[in-house]
Amino acid sequence: MEIILLERIVNLGQMGDLVTVKPGYARNYLLPQGKALRATKENRERFDNERSQLEADNLNRKGEAEKVAEKMKDLSVSLIRAASEMGQLYGSATARDISDAVSEKGFTINRNQIDLNTAIKTLGLFPVRVALHPEVFVEVTVNIARSADEAAEQIKLGRAIVSDVAERERMEAAEAAKAAEQRMAELDAEETENTTGLDAPAASESENADQADASDEEPA
Repeated sequence: MEIILLERIVNLGQMGDLVTVKPGYARNYLLPQGKALRATKENRERFDNERSQLEADNLNRKGEAEKVAEKMKDLSVSLIRAASEMGQLYGSATARDISDAVSEKGFTINRNQIDLNTAIKTLGLFPVRVALHPEVFVEVTVNIARSADEAAEQIKLGRAIVSDVAERERMEAAEAAKAAEQRMAELDAEETENTTGLDAPAASESENADQADASDEEPA
């Protein structure tokens, strides 16, 4: 389906561009959201007549979005979730969860403004981009923790608390491997020492036999 864009759409085009998109994308998102018009003769004429006003309206919305972005600078939101000791969530944190948390901070947005390709499934701090306008974005820190105290500690540390657990387990595993390697080396050394001790008498008996044979061959 060919449409006329009424605002900038990432990876699609700028205001006024004629683009071709899948019919479902146009009918379910672009047209209902007022982001585009069907590229009919009537709509093209309408856009040409209203273009100046549309551009002025867009500049106003952009300016308002920039003001909101400034207020949202360094904003962080906390999501309390149940998780395993290794930080895996029993569930996930979605775009809707994040938009609800941001809205609770006084900045009304919807889940479609959250730039999140896949749901978050671990504890930690995650920078998530929020679209306030087609040309204005702000980054929000999403702090996913098991409690309010843990969330505060993660903000203080600047990382997930469970990373300490993972690092400790990694170090313990490395130390265990080193100890096992050292023990194997000691066992190899003991085995070599025991083998050398058993070979010595055998060599001595062989030498005695050679000496006896040599004595028998001497003339009387």
